[in-house]
Amino acid sequence: MGLWDKLKGELVDIVEWLDDSRDTIVWRFPRYENEIKMGAKLVVRESQVAVFVDEGRIADVFAPGTHTLTTQNLPILSTLKGWKYGFESPWKAEVYFVNTRQFTDMKWGTQNPVIVRDAEFGAVRLRAFGSFAMRVSDPARLLTELVGTDPQFRTAEVQEYLRQLVVSHLGSALATAGVPVLDLAAKQQSLGVTLSGVLTEELASSGIAIPRFIIENISVPPEVEQALDKRVSMGVVGNLDAYTKFQTANAIEDAANNPGGAGDAFGIGIGMAAGQRATQAMSTPPGVATPPPLPVGEWFAALDGRQQGPFDVATLAGHATSGTLTRETLVWRNGMAGWTAAGQVAELNSVFAAVPPPLPPQG
Repeated sequence: MGLWDKLKGELVDIVEWLDDSRDTIVWRFPRYENEIKMGAKLVVRESQVAVFVDEGRIADVFAPGTHTLTTQNLPILSTLKGWKYGFESPWKAEVYFVNTRQFTDMKWGTQNPVIVRDAEFGAVRLRAFGSFAMRVSDPARLLTELVGTDPQFRTAEVQEYLRQLVVSHLGSALATAGVPVLDLAAKQQSLGVTLSGVLTEELASSGIAIPRFIIENISVPPEVEQALDKRVSMGVVGNLDAYTKFQTANAIEDAANNPGGAGDAFGIGIGMAAGQRATQAMSTPPGVATPPPLPVGEWFAALDGRQQGPFDVATLAGHATSGTLTRETLVWRNGMAGWTAAGQVAELNSVFAAVPPPLPPQG
């Protein structure tokens, strides 16, 4: 084997990356001092981008497909290396494959509670957790800002940074959303969409996007949960007085079915309470009825040339007996179209029942 054949065997003819992991974002093609042969094949698969770097400077970027590496399709690298008139000799450059698919196994959660102000409960401490998807939106920026010379950049290296960024924005999102604590569960999806846009905008300078953000759960402290449970229970019970009587009746029945011990003591207590109610009932003199509610006036009348009232019907009857209210006196109450003579209002016929009609004309 000649020297040229031996040297030719050290050259790289095919540049490609078969991803056998699920968490690698960027992978550097291992040259091991080998030079890339001019005319070599570059294979970029779907969800991949190949980036050529020359001495730390970003050069050419290749989209998915099979490319033959020549000076014609390496314009930036050719300029950096000074290949003004073409160059066919082997050359060295770093090739980074960037995975552009979505990484959907990113988890987040609040280590410390987020305090928000709620109109109904005041200051409330909230905890939340969920997941999000990330993908590379700008491979060149990602290499410059985060990857550097890392030969294998994994999701674990950026996940904690993203989690901290998520939590820092979650507090402001919940605080400015204006959503009551009781309605947060119904707004989780819309909050996730909002946070996805905010995080994507902030991470644009690093070449990362957050296409999907999921809030799986938002929880409140145990004491707030207990208060909510009590409120729900009260709503289910409805009439507390009827519920108390129902519970008392059940307790009496249970005590009767469990003679002796605590059942007797409970029965004695119930009996004493019943005795007190009976004593109160017996102390009320027989024949004494509860007075009716005070009458409420609703009639206005034009008496002595001015509006007076409101009067109830009994008061109007007294005015009719004294003669200050006649059948020609104008009256009105809410619901009537206008002032009307009292004698023409059917509801006031009883007012004039004891008043004789006017005398017929004489002559």
